[in-house]
Amino acid sequence: MQTTPKPIAVLNGPNLNLLGQRQPEIYGAETLADVETLCAAAAADAGLSTTFFQSNHEGEIIEAIHRARTEASAVVINPAAYTHTSIAILDALNAFDGPVIEVHISNVHKRESFRHHSYVSARADAVIAGCGTQGYALAIARVATLLKG
Repeated sequence: MQTTPKPIAVLNGPNLNLLGQRQPEIYGAETLADVETLCAAAAADAGLSTTFFQSNHEGEIIEAIHRARTEASAVVINPAAYTHTSIAILDALNAFDGPVIEVHISNVHKRESFRHHSYVSARADAVIAGCGTQGYALAIARVATLLKG
């Protein structure tokens, strides 16, 4: 008897609640609600499900990663600005046993030099950047492949 995998935890960092409003020339016109719908559809296509979380507070993101240790099969994370600053988020991800995919809507390597370093990448099984919100769907597809093992 095959069991259904736990959901994929899709975690979003600061200012992503402003998608569609903040710098649409960089981040596009889609809203975070659009991203949530996209993730749910991509997961359903792969026979999986998602939970979705966003916070502007580092500690809340860490708590969501801690919950994922028992409640999720994988983590797809767009840590936003915490990518470049948060060793604490890296440490929390290091305590998670499943696949971790790091997503960035913009191509961070074409932007300011401080955005070129990611603490999260040290734990990520893959990094997707510069694909717009489609990067989330690509991340979920990659998770599906990794979970099949």
